[in-house]
Amino acid sequence: MTYDFDALLDRVEKPARYTGGEMNAEVKPISQAEISFAFCFPDTYEVAMSHLGMKILYGILNELPYAVCERVCMPWVDMLCELRKSKIPLCSLESHTPLSRFDIIGFTLQYEMSYTNVLEMMDLGGVPVLSSERGEDDPIVLAGGPCACNAEPIADFFDVVQLGEGENQLPSICAEIEKAKKEGGVSKKELLLRIAKIPGVYIPAFYDVTYCEDGRVKAITPNEPGIPARITKAIIKDLNEFAPPTNFVVPMVGAIQDRASIEVLRGCVRGCRFCQAGFLYRPMRQRDASLLNKAAQDLCANTGYEELSLSSLSTSDHGQLEELLDDLNEWAPKEHVSLSLPSLRMDNFSQSLIEKTTKVRKSGLTFAAEAGTQRLRDVINKNVTWDEIEKTCSLAFANGYSSVKLYFMMGLPTETMEDIEGIAETAQKVVDLYYSNPRHAKGRGVQVTISCACFVPKPHTPFQFVPMDTEESLQAKQKHLLESVHSRKIKVNYHDSTTSFLEGVFAKGDRRLAPVILEAYKRGCYFDGWEECFKYDTWMQVFEDLGIDPKFYCQRPIGLDEVTPWSHMDYGVTHEYLVREYNKALAAQTTQPCNRACHGCGANHLLGGPCFDYSQNLV
Repeated sequence: MTYDFDALLDRVEKPARYTGGEMNAEVKPISQAEISFAFCFPDTYEVAMSHLGMKILYGILNELPYAVCERVCMPWVDMLCELRKSKIPLCSLESHTPLSRFDIIGFTLQYEMSYTNVLEMMDLGGVPVLSSERGEDDPIVLAGGPCACNAEPIADFFDVVQLGEGENQLPSICAEIEKAKKEGGVSKKELLLRIAKIPGVYIPAFYDVTYCEDGRVKAITPNEPGIPARITKAIIKDLNEFAPPTNFVVPMVGAIQDRASIEVLRGCVRGCRFCQAGFLYRPMRQRDASLLNKAAQDLCANTGYEELSLSSLSTSDHGQLEELLDDLNEWAPKEHVSLSLPSLRMDNFSQSLIEKTTKVRKSGLTFAAEAGTQRLRDVINKNVTWDEIEKTCSLAFANGYSSVKLYFMMGLPTETMEDIEGIAETAQKVVDLYYSNPRHAKGRGVQVTISCACFVPKPHTPFQFVPMDTEESLQAKQKHLLESVHSRKIKVNYHDSTTSFLEGVFAKGDRRLAPVILEAYKRGCYFDGWEECFKYDTWMQVFEDLGIDPKFYCQRPIGLDEVTPWSHMDYGVTHEYLVREYNKALAAQTTQPCNRACHGCGANHLLGGPCFDYSQNLV
């Protein structure tokens, strides 16, 4: 059956979101492929096309001789209405194939507030949203990404959940499905039992959850023979075995981050106690400078981009960064390609870095101080001092910068109003620093932007044990911050506390939240991460109607020996280490970055040995 899809394009904004046909898009006949894979991003095209992980896996899957991978994005509200009205299913960008006709549907879960979008995409694509209601002929639906680290709130919706890195894992899953198709007569349960043997694969249906009388999780146990009690995440031991992709699909509509991007390293050595990514992606592994330089040159040549981002959680911690920048500057200025380092650290920001990243044009400078006082920075293990902030900003101003963005969080453990005032004081000191610097840009005023997020405690971090700050407290702190800023040179942005609250609920939730998500979706909740679409009152009514207290999940402390919804998921870092770091936080004691000294987090077992050779000078 064919659909008159083009007729809808005149009735929606940004029709190029839905047409496909972009440069470097893979167009392979689905009918000739053994396995068809729909890579689904549960947000708009512009957000999806900014996501590096999708670009990496899209390229890997399409290199498989027996497979085809196509992209599916969440349509914006106007297109959703048009598709519903016209009874046209959600289709892929490459061949406009309905979602229900693919063998595998894979969702990347980047943000808890995208869960209702997942349901909307499945329903719109003609796929039953509950795994228990999908038949033998329906697609296998899987999930991956950072939110998979606690997949329990969405366990009812997925057949397969991938923990960890997908470069090897996803092709292995596809190979098992291809094998089963060739054999014929393999039931879905038998297929899932085979897939469950792949490292890092979690099959929610193969685990039972029991609860204590007070609502806490009592136990999570396998219900099929041969299924592991704990699932260990998949990991790529040597990133050099997987060269960065060099043929990005170039979006038709400007992406949020519309530039070439090269992943220089994976993981982080810093150990910031609030940062889930820093623990999920341990240990740190980096790519060789020569490999990165070649990939970057090819990528810019194949896409035409004139900005190159060196992407990672902590780019300035790459051991060959100076060498890499020298190599890039051999050709980038000639091609009018500017370099961007989005993850700069204040303790290793230098004149050399400025000179090597501003040969073509300057990009904005953003630094994450995270907390306004030294005491609180020690609590969260930020390992940044005012002296380092001062040195960094002075260096920036001396080199012609006149605007700086500073990231902070509010609602951090042990935080007081004095810490909130410290955010305003830090920003004011940066303003004063600009005007006291004799080399600051003449004739231009300074602009310091405070961007303040609400802290959400996340699984697999030392702060998973702490309750989230209440909405009332967060709103009071936001008001106090605004009242503490007295300069027009300082701009304040902050996140909506109600959205953060719901994010916290699902971050630490269990399977009992799946009916809540489903019911909220049925009542019209989707695009929950978009302020103009978020229906907080609807969500609260659903919780009340289903008799579930959302505060139970995020606004109570978790016992240090408590079974959590994610206790059966092993991301490398041990429970004992998280407890030690939590206790050190309460004592405002810091921990050095792990490339300076090993603190026994446990992640080295994923590599089969030490993460770093401490006989070398790694500082």
